Amino acid sequence: MPQPPPSRYRQAPPRVFEYVLAPDWVVLAGRTDMDNDRLSLQMAAPNDWWFHVRGQPGSHVILRVPKGQDPNRTILKMAAAIAAYHSKSRKGGIVPVSATRARYVTKPQGAKPGTVQIRKEIVLKVRPALPQAEG
Repeated sequence: MPQPPPSRYRQAPPRVFEYVLAPDWVVLAGRTDMDNDRLSLQMAAPNDWWFHVRGQPGSHVILRVPKGQDPNRTILKMAAAIAAYHSKSRKGGIVPVSATRARYVTKPQGAKPGTVQIRKEIVLKVRPALPQAEG
């Protein structure tokens, strides 16, 4: 099989944190602005949920939505708590987190990495947390 021509700039695979909330529910959180862009704009399916803490720097967080399912409020709040944890508001008590379907996340033309616009947002107020380990 022929190899593609060498590229001056190779994109490294996105580095993400991965959390399993329940058997069918997986949450991904970006580590850098570039990872956030790729996670939000390339990896997320239109029906996945997107989360980001309001008004503070932080990771873009994606809740993978299995085909034919819809997350309940508990699952949404767990994903929002992960977004709050991966932000400057980690030690901030109750934190507002923006959430929307990934289809409503777009990148403004010429915007720097990690900058997006969202539509049809809901706001969830949560305490920053990671899922409890099972066992």
